[in-house]
Amino acid sequence: MPRQITLPDGRTLEIECVSCALTSGLIESTGGVIYESENFHVHQDIAYPIRGLVILAAKRHFYCMDELTDDEQTEYMSLIHKLRSEQRKQLGIEKVYYFYNEDTTHHFHLWMVPRYEWMYEFGNSVESLRPVLLHARNHMNDDENMKSVEEGVSLLRESMKGFAGHDTVG
Repeated sequence: MPRQITLPDGRTLEIECVSCALTSGLIESTGGVIYESENFHVHQDIAYPIRGLVILAAKRHFYCMDELTDDEQTEYMSLIHKLRSEQRKQLGIEKVYYFYNEDTTHHFHLWMVPRYEWMYEFGNSVESLRPVLLHARNHMNDDENMKSVEEGVSLLRESMKGFAGHDTVG
């Protein structure tokens, strides 16, 4: 069933599956693809313009952690480790919240949400995350922030080249 999503630039799109739209190129993620393999697609979150907010999405449709194949498990853990390392090295991100849920409307993905100083005005717990994300969507779409987000994507993409011997697609 199609659903509407709102992009940071204010555009509203109607799509069946956000992950499929991104991995197929129907929707271009902010700044482009960070990393892509046969199994996974890594991109900046399209709804929340926060520098370094990375989504690690499976390309095939499944919803639960225990549905990863052996090869996907190995690559998934390696990708999380590498992405987190590069968030710290390239973007100076010291803390990250990780989220994945099995009752999602689109398939398996992990959110890697950085914690910046400005976010603490919304609280210092997981409960603060929703207000942080909404603040970013509603108040951080200016040219300066979007340029910073895109620069972050570029830095992460460059640092992921040649990752773990996995060939990138495209």
